[in-house]
Amino acid sequence: MATPKIILLGGGQHAHVVLDCLLSQHADVIALFDTQYQGDLFGIPQRGEYDPEFEPTAFSVVAIGENATRKRVAAQTKHLFVNAIHSSVILSQHCKMGIGNMILHGAIIQAMASIGNHTIINTGTQVDHHCIIEDFVHLAPGVILCGNVRVGEGTLVGAGTTIIPGKKIGRWATIGAGAVVIDDIPDYAVAVGNPAKVIKYNTP
Repeated sequence: MATPKIILLGGGQHAHVVLDCLLSQHADVIALFDTQYQGDLFGIPQRGEYDPEFEPTAFSVVAIGENATRKRVAAQTKHLFVNAIHSSVILSQHCKMGIGNMILHGAIIQAMASIGNHTIINTGTQVDHHCIIEDFVHLAPGVILCGNVRVGEGTLVGAGTTIIPGKKIGRWATIGAGAVVIDDIPDYAVAVGNPAKVIKYNTP
């Protein structure tokens, strides 16, 4: 079976990591699309504005770190999506996963976890049993989700955050780096500290 061709939507710093992830596994990445960048990245051409007619049988990954932008670009993308999963990831055969996800170097996803679509499970993050990660979530490097945690759509969980078992993080919330979450966090809330406290709300 031929190796599928892959394109990336995005050319910024997060795309560098996703491209490195794919190339380390000898994936056939043929182009990146982002109007802000030109030239080559790791030998792969950056082609500017996305062309939905380019290599129509290729698969795609929206390699953009900012959650709302990733959601908007994904909605406009005509190519089918594929997951980018680094070879160092420990991924239970008993977890569930959608499409367009980026599971990066050294992440661990345990049994009965459920990962949605277009999420970023970043470097060294741990997702324990029965966690639910909804679409367009970004779990930054070193996050630890203990068992049975739910993270709502579009939420950013900052680097080094720990969330204790059974807690629910709402949609489009932001958890500051290094937080320790011991209570549920509402939709659109910004929470920081140890223990994490809500300091304001994002605009829906």
